Amino acid sequence: MAIQHKWGMVIDIDRCTGCQACVIACQAENNIPVNEKVDFLSRRAKQWIRIDRFWEGEYPNIKARFIPVLCQHCENAPCEPVCPVFATYHNNEGLNVQVYNRCVGTRYCANNCPYQVRFFNFFNPKFPESLKNQLNPDVTIRSRGIMEKCTFCIQRIRRAERTIEGKEGRVLNDETMRDGNYNPACVSACPTETLTFGDLNNPNSQVVKKSKNKRNYRLLENLGTDPNVIYLKKVDPHHQKEGHHA
Repeated sequence: MAIQHKWGMVIDIDRCTGCQACVIACQAENNIPVNEKVDFLSRRAKQWIRIDRFWEGEYPNIKARFIPVLCQHCENAPCEPVCPVFATYHNNEGLNVQVYNRCVGTRYCANNCPYQVRFFNFFNPKFPESLKNQLNPDVTIRSRGIMEKCTFCIQRIRRAERTIEGKEGRVLNDETMRDGNYNPACVSACPTETLTFGDLNNPNSQVVKKSKNKRNYRLLENLGTDPNVIYLKKVDPHHQKEGHHA
């Protein structure tokens, strides 16, 4: 009997240095076109995961804070009910799925997403000749006129499942689908282990253990979207004695 997954992620912003290694890894893994100057100037740059930077304090005692933001894979996703062609839906593994060949580009989902993590293809994707050989054959190149977003690198999850069941002939369970053999590109690339990915239904997984940290919270949880991405607050060493977190 197949196990029932619920994929989720924990992001410890106390570890994030804002290096953007996760952004580059996501771009390479998912065939996201290179953002050129004209894309930024027209506010049409695409990044499935972004590093938001904000400043805290008053000069000269000012600090830079960083927080990675990606699709939150909400259990009660606002983007899903507004799609007229059911291109975005919630599957039985906790993922907010985007069916690219069904999308007609209404952009209703982007307008209804409070996290601003869905992107519309305004231009046909173009890749420099030097980068064409590095395109990922497991991920389609999205055409002009459709929405796209983070998928938790579902191609890596499916590859791990095929390897376990097909090549290795083993049964899918919590032991064979152990932490680390299906990590999204952003998790694999992070040098400070800010991101942790895993099965929220597996009580022994690292993502479950970290999600129980007292610093945990969810972005805009007051909206009732019930995200599967959990953040851990940044620790301010100057207020640790008082029990405060940034």
